Amino acid sequence: MPLKDKVLAVLEENKGKSVSGSEIARSVGMTRSAVWKAVKILREEGYSICAVTNRGYCLSEENDFLSEQSIVPNLRTKEIGRKIDVFKTIDSTNNFAKSLAQLGAVHGTTVISEVQTQGKGRMGRTFYSPLGMGIYMSVIIRPKLSVEHSLLITSCAAVAVAEAIEKVSGIDCRIKWVNDIYAGSKKLCGILTEASVDVEQGGLEYAIVGMGINVQNVNFPKNLANIATSIKLETGENTSRSLLAAEVLNCLEERLANITDKSFLEEYRNRSNVIGKRIEVTQGDRISTMTCTGIDEYGRLLVRLDDGEEKALSSGTVRLSGEERPQ
Repeated sequence: MPLKDKVLAVLEENKGKSVSGSEIARSVGMTRSAVWKAVKILREEGYSICAVTNRGYCLSEENDFLSEQSIVPNLRTKEIGRKIDVFKTIDSTNNFAKSLAQLGAVHGTTVISEVQTQGKGRMGRTFYSPLGMGIYMSVIIRPKLSVEHSLLITSCAAVAVAEAIEKVSGIDCRIKWVNDIYAGSKKLCGILTEASVDVEQGGLEYAIVGMGINVQNVNFPKNLANIATSIKLETGENTSRSLLAAEVLNCLEERLANITDKSFLEEYRNRSNVIGKRIEVTQGDRISTMTCTGIDEYGRLLVRLDDGEEKALSSGTVRLSGEERPQ
């Protein structure tokens, strides 16, 4: 670990408190001069660190940079997030996580970035990922699931993310099948799951669970302004992105541990904002209006067509009737 990261770990552990240079030097095994140089580099990277004579260095509580040092201390997990890579910028956390998974990265390996230049959404769409505003995170999981049960991963992740956001911010989070977290009538988070099938074993080799959460955004592009929201817009307060990222990982591990018993589906149904509603379902070039009647044990959307026919859908994009579309 670079010396500056060791110093940052000490400052993050004591965020808002002063720590003497000699104390930092002892804890990380370097000279006070090396500590000063490390602090200088951290300041150049944007960290607000004040130095007070006879008191030492203090990392401002206003700092909201994502780092391994700021996230790991808030983890309660055994595997999820214990191997973590944090980037300043990346094309897509899902793309990078996929490359790691193909090289054998372990279950729970996590990729986070401050910004994505090509953030991925469903159906080939892009996910708006501005610098320092959200949490753009992908987790490699290696579940022992059949392909038939793969839809459960996204549903399970949606419950975990909704619970984490609610714990940290107090926002009542709803889920729009299959992968969107809503606050009121606007989208707060999107989830994208990509999987690789083990043909010989007939199950999943690995899955990448990508999450994009709008945290500090106060402005959105014109095409998203009427359909997207953020934690800050909903609460009027700043939320620690590091704390929220850690809580998402905590909740994800807890929920994934019981994915096969499908106990999370009750919470998924309770948080649904489409059950009992008129919806529009887009599948390919076809858009159909129908009524959502529930979610089945495989996470599929149960619907009733206007002619009375009932179906279970495992794919498609859903909108509430009358909901505004992205421009």
